Amino acid sequence: MVKIGSIELGEFPLLLAPMEDVSDPPFRFVCKQYGADLMYTEFISSEGLIRDAAKSVMKLDIFEYERPIGIQLFGSDIDSMREAGIIADNANPDLIDINYGCPVKAVACKGAGAALLQDIPKMVRMTAEIVKIATRPVTVKTRLGWDDNTKNINEVAERLQDIGIAALSIHGRTRAQLYKGPADWTLIGEVKNNPRIKIPIFGNGDVDSPQKALELKNKYGIDGVMIGRASIGYPWIFQEIKHYLKTGTYLQPPDINQRVEVCKVHLAKSIEWKGEYVGIVEMRRHYTNYFKGLDHFKEHRMQLVTSNCYEEIISILEIVRDKYSVESV
Repeated sequence: MVKIGSIELGEFPLLLAPMEDVSDPPFRFVCKQYGADLMYTEFISSEGLIRDAAKSVMKLDIFEYERPIGIQLFGSDIDSMREAGIIADNANPDLIDINYGCPVKAVACKGAGAALLQDIPKMVRMTAEIVKIATRPVTVKTRLGWDDNTKNINEVAERLQDIGIAALSIHGRTRAQLYKGPADWTLIGEVKNNPRIKIPIFGNGDVDSPQKALELKNKYGIDGVMIGRASIGYPWIFQEIKHYLKTGTYLQPPDINQRVEVCKVHLAKSIEWKGEYVGIVEMRRHYTNYFKGLDHFKEHRMQLVTSNCYEEIISILEIVRDKYSVESV
């Protein structure tokens, strides 16, 4: 049984990676339905949170059906992160996660996210402050290092464990790689198999199929995997991996009826949480992924991403369902 503090996550938990502009409550709802064991909010700016910025505060929204769930914070100033940690702790998540992995310029070039991999002492001080104020487990998500010359994840893991973090998720790329090239899991395996490391170690990067999850589990002995991009428009991946790990057999992929129904649920949840206009607009980024692989889908996608009317979108989705149901018979 893998545990973070007193949170029980099962034998080999599947985590939904925090993804900016993706892993909001509507997306988390559908992933939870299909077996995500632990989820996180989108990452929240500590500066935005302590200044009561509406977008940052809205990201604190969590729902009972999502548990266990973590609130993820990022920032470059230790005092601001400490204050944000208190606000996040009061929002009653199951854990608080610190982002030391985001590689994008707008974050890293301001000294936050993956930038802290260049200043391990500051990372340790910042983490220690949040561990002190939190009334629940504190976890960290990070990368192998800043670049190929500074892959310092073993040192990071030991030092963060020593100051009290409860689990560590490691993305198998450096900041310099961004999301390019294959993820390197060898160092993730080294951290997991370091006799000094006692906390759960979760691996992240290129987990996109049941067989890949099993291969990484067997090869590196990690405690669970974190799934990001492969879940976008395909929440079934959690269910498929669990089934494969348990039985060694593959589940049938979702048919067009299932794709349309889950897309409708996602849309309804998006509108429920954000209001009709914003909910519809922000759902547009998901349609391509829900219907990936369908021949001649472009015309329908254009209709979906230009409509501002819920009823019209539902009608388009039903046309898609009927059209591709007939084609698959």
